[in-house]
Amino acid sequence: MKPGMLLATFALAVTSSVTQAHGDAKHQGTATSPQEQTPWGIAGYAGPTVRTVSIVMSDTMRFAPDDIPVKQGETVRFVLRNEGRMLHEMVIGTKTSLEEHAALMRRFPDMEHGEPYMAHVAKSESTEIVWRFNRAGEFSFACLIPGHYEAGMVGRITVRP
Repeated sequence: MKPGMLLATFALAVTSSVTQAHGDAKHQGTATSPQEQTPWGIAGYAGPTVRTVSIVMSDTMRFAPDDIPVKQGETVRFVLRNEGRMLHEMVIGTKTSLEEHAALMRRFPDMEHGEPYMAHVAKSESTEIVWRFNRAGEFSFACLIPGHYEAGMVGRITVRP
């Protein structure tokens, strides 16, 4: 096999394994995941100076709170608590990235992903996302499980310099 074909085959195998099964399993990146800069920030590390924001998810397809102000450079530990009876998730991103991801979720509802800016939360469970907002701007978070985003399960994060 030619080196180019071998590389392409390997890349396809790696990316397809990342996009296959969503299921009920919790999925989230961790501080040990490779840190990749995104337009909305970078994975953070929990520490004594990290601000904690508790977010409740409910079957009314809402987050509480749904509007979070942040200072640029701040690391936030989001403590996510699902008070509903169905699976919910939180994914941080831009409006465009969330819309694109929601479309993929509709096509592949069992898709698995483990980026540090997303987490599944089973009913009556809790988990955390630790994120460093090193870029100013207006960003969003949403539950992208099919039907939830469309029902309005979206919030806003405003990062001020």
